[in-house]
Amino acid sequence: MIKKRIFQQFTGALACCALFVSCSHSIVATDTSMHQPEFVEMFNGEDLSGWGGAGKTTVNGYVWEDGLLRSTPKSRNLMTDREYTSYVLEFEFQLTPGANNGLGIHYPGLGNPAYTGMEIQILDGEHRKYQGKLKDYQHHGSLYELAPALRGHMKPAGEWNFQRVTVRGPKVTVELNGARILDADLDQLNQSHPDHQGAKRRAGKIAFCGHGDVIRVRNMRIAELY
Repeated sequence: MIKKRIFQQFTGALACCALFVSCSHSIVATDTSMHQPEFVEMFNGEDLSGWGGAGKTTVNGYVWEDGLLRSTPKSRNLMTDREYTSYVLEFEFQLTPGANNGLGIHYPGLGNPAYTGMEIQILDGEHRKYQGKLKDYQHHGSLYELAPALRGHMKPAGEWNFQRVTVRGPKVTVELNGARILDADLDQLNQSHPDHQGAKRRAGKIAFCGHGDVIRVRNMRIAELY
């Protein structure tokens, strides 16, 4: 009888532990889901509203057509109407051979985005016209003149790449096709590059920095972080 009672007490304790663990896992899962960022599309699918082109499909050498953004030989800077601070930005892009563009972040809307803000390179740097000519901070995914990105994760020109850019306070990371290629700290860069005014900013517009080459962008969305 004593052995039986001890066994019943032991199995009861195990059941309570199992219930506690199960509940704990449920709480953790629920808590995690509550903090998932909410993404919104950067383009409305009809025109360039939000990018200086309400009711227009062409702005500064960029064209919205067939559900994607295409730059033309006339492309220069295309920027958002509003400013952003901390966020996750995701998009797919396709380069033509040798294409050069850039993603401007924290851009104030005036001057060269690479200096008054910061420019993350969008570049077919493996093209023969660039061989032996690029500095480390000029390759794709790099913060221009500030921090070099890892190489070897870009798909060939003509194929679609997936990129995620995360900006949170002084931290800027770039992931390309599932690989993290840049992990920069703006506070540290402010010390090593004290004359770079854009690196001191912590908010600004998002922009495409065209150089007259053709690229295509689709499925661009953003989740602001608070």
